[in-house]
Amino acid sequence: MKLGFIGTGEITKAVVIGILGSKLKFKKIYLSERNKKISSFLRKKNKKIQIEKDNQLIIDKSDWVFLAVTPKVGNQIIGKLNFRKKQVIISFISTIQLPVLKKLTKINKDIVRAIPLPPISLRKGPIPIFPPNKKVKKFFSHLGTVIEINNEKKSLNFWSTSGMMAPFYEFLNTLSKWLILKGIKRENAQNYITSLFVALSENAQKNSVKDLSILVKNSQTPGGLNEQGVKLFKKLKFYKSTDKTLSDILKRLKKN
Repeated sequence: MKLGFIGTGEITKAVVIGILGSKLKFKKIYLSERNKKISSFLRKKNKKIQIEKDNQLIIDKSDWVFLAVTPKVGNQIIGKLNFRKKQVIISFISTIQLPVLKKLTKINKDIVRAIPLPPISLRKGPIPIFPPNKKVKKFFSHLGTVIEINNEKKSLNFWSTSGMMAPFYEFLNTLSKWLILKGIKRENAQNYITSLFVALSENAQKNSVKDLSILVKNSQTPGGLNEQGVKLFKKLKFYKSTDKTLSDILKRLKKN
């Protein structure tokens, strides 16, 4: 299998690192030179990785093509490229929906939208794909937990929640900075906060068959610190603002 990536940003970097650390077999990985720092970094990781200056050459040489550019760039360049009918095309582009992708690529088969996030480099985390595709599911199952979606409108909800990644990291950053201001060394503060939330996330995933509100309830004691934390956040409308943020992101996605 020969894989080609159009666009070499952080997501491409994470996906390629995940592939290199997995049991997936490939003959070549072709990368566009768009981000020289990342493409050069990845090329040094494996002899089978090759950088191409021309996007069309990447498509011509690849069995599977991954579209990993911004929506603006995608709308500008995809329609000018020539894809083969038997190629598998996987789009990481958040706001270009399937009907538009089919029109731009002039291909109606084996086009899949996927939502990989940075933890894919660790071969962890969810990878929603639309529409369901056996080959693509098998591929990404080596890199994380595949979630197949049958309805593109519903897939937009997953794209919306993927927009919570940076806010989550900013939350961890805020907690760490608070500890640092209290005199805790940065290394200790960040290690404590990240370890805490990894443990909480693993516990939540383990219990995800249950309603998550049960975890909220069970992590509090009457008059305790966590009860105080939840009450104060609710008073500040923290959770309602999260709902509004997700809704605003979804509105943006629906416009495209």
